[in-house]
Amino acid sequence: MSELLATIREPSDLQRLSEAELLQLAQEMRNELVRVLSVRPAHFASNLGVVELCLALHLTFDFRKDRLIWDTGHQIYPQKLITGRFDRFDTIRTRGGLMGYPNPDESPFDLFMTGHAGCSISCALGLKVGDELLGQDDGHSVAVIGDGALPSGIVFEALNHAGHLNKKLLVILNDNEMSICPRVGALAQCLDRARLTSFYRGSKRNLQKLISKIPLVGERANQAIHHVTDGLKAVLTGGMLFEELGFHYIGPIDGHDLPGLRSWLQKVKDQPGPILLHVLTVKGQGVPQASADPVTFHTPPVFEKVGPDRTILSLKRGGSKAYTDAISSAIHQAMQQDSRVTVMTAAMCQGNKLEKVREDFPDRFFDVGICESHAVAFAAGQAKSGARPICAIYSTFLQRSFDQLFQEVALQNLPVTFCLDRSGLTGPDGPTHHGVFDTTYLRLFPSFTVMAPGDELDVAPMLKFALAHNGPASLRYPKANLEKVERGVAPMELGQAEVYEWGSDGMIVAYGSLFPTCVKAADKLRLEGLDIGVINARFAKPLDKSTILRAVEEAPLVITVEEGTVEGGFGSAVLEAANAAGLDARHVLRLGIPDRFIEHAERPELLASLGLDVDGLCTTIRQSLRRSEFSEAR
Repeated sequence: MSELLATIREPSDLQRLSEAELLQLAQEMRNELVRVLSVRPAHFASNLGVVELCLALHLTFDFRKDRLIWDTGHQIYPQKLITGRFDRFDTIRTRGGLMGYPNPDESPFDLFMTGHAGCSISCALGLKVGDELLGQDDGHSVAVIGDGALPSGIVFEALNHAGHLNKKLLVILNDNEMSICPRVGALAQCLDRARLTSFYRGSKRNLQKLISKIPLVGERANQAIHHVTDGLKAVLTGGMLFEELGFHYIGPIDGHDLPGLRSWLQKVKDQPGPILLHVLTVKGQGVPQASADPVTFHTPPVFEKVGPDRTILSLKRGGSKAYTDAISSAIHQAMQQDSRVTVMTAAMCQGNKLEKVREDFPDRFFDVGICESHAVAFAAGQAKSGARPICAIYSTFLQRSFDQLFQEVALQNLPVTFCLDRSGLTGPDGPTHHGVFDTTYLRLFPSFTVMAPGDELDVAPMLKFALAHNGPASLRYPKANLEKVERGVAPMELGQAEVYEWGSDGMIVAYGSLFPTCVKAADKLRLEGLDIGVINARFAKPLDKSTILRAVEEAPLVITVEEGTVEGGFGSAVLEAANAAGLDARHVLRLGIPDRFIEHAERPELLASLGLDVDGLCTTIRQSLRRSEFSEAR
């Protein structure tokens, strides 16, 4: 039952609740998170960990005029529950329903659609400065950032600038010892030291009492207090780092003690200058299995059954292998065969299914944290030394390292292999995570080889080719189950497409994951008497001009199909090649992701809505051929 939760229409309703009722509300919010996850996969452990923090923030501030940014936004669910969206919470991560991230179109309490980590402090500082410039300087600006996001380079750029501007800004470090996977790096060790002690809080007050008994007076006594407390921060908490950047560091404090959180937030609310409040939380709080295994329960499969104490008795798991499984297996095999091969990921070891690689090759596996720019430049350094590095990074996250792709990799023509997971439509994660731009932004660079396996049979040969290639190369693959087109597979050669079947009525040129769909569409049309052929393009750069331009010259209809943006994508590459060759390309039709951000829904739903499923392709081809016949008849 959600007796109290159902009565909360907006955060101001929280003010009428007693302390006991607020604790009951926190439990009801956790119950609701568990209930929804028994229906569909959703972000889970991270949201369980911030229930009290969310309540304390909305009890302390008025975010109708104050500013709040959650970083990363997958921990937004508790806020959705208390900002008028409880009655729609069942729809989360479904087509037409609530987004699993902040969404300004849903609520004015969601300021930014924060799907990538690290930008909250920059945005919160910008909001504060903008409000002041526009005469709205009485409000507060708050950024909640996780410890996993903290190492991101942009975070330190923002901290440095905020300390310089000395604006009233509250940064809450939500420290749960996790990114999606366990956090890594020296900064993580610094935060771990803070978890070992609660000694620093109030130590300045205690030391003042102690030093007052020592025969020091005046300025010497004040200097002694500052020296000793600074030393305590440096040794015990790592808070000295933030203090040196111009922030007043407070913490660590218990992030599940709601009255304590409210008290601390009230204390810091009106202090001048930038403040960093270090809050300790437990990912998965309130559900034993989630807190014991927050990696699995970040976005777990749906529950079979939930016990009375909110323990999860079992999980529904799919049995089909995905493209990620095939890539990780091929990576493991490559590392067995070649000691020069290394792998780096950006806090996505589990997402990229590299656990076995990490276990079997610990000296050649590097998790750099949520630091994609560093990962790419780090790989470039390895490649320059003679290694064969693989960057296994989600397509949407590789965008964060665009400059390093240009300067450190492409410009130097270094053999770095990029395995771009989640390329294409990622389903319920929505527009922040759809990996639809990589083909466009990678084929811009001279020296880059840009590829996509058409099916399972292409995966291992394509990775092997990339690792042997003397230059940068990328291969993209979807968040989807493996598909296979039975055929005699053509060898993997630079810039060579594979002709599955030639057709006299039209040709489909498939780039990447939709190749099996195109084959099914061609088979269906063949039963209707239409002779439609299919080319598995494999390469967007260099393009197989010989094969593809022959199709443009001979076929009455050519349709390019890709699970990526049509703006500057594979189809554009085909049109550019046709133009350069002086060919008439009016009969070339490009299909892919249109020039808009695509909503969240299951991947098959999205593909169908965009006409990229079998029925959609068949309809487009039939209509195009009819138009062509009508035009010729005239």
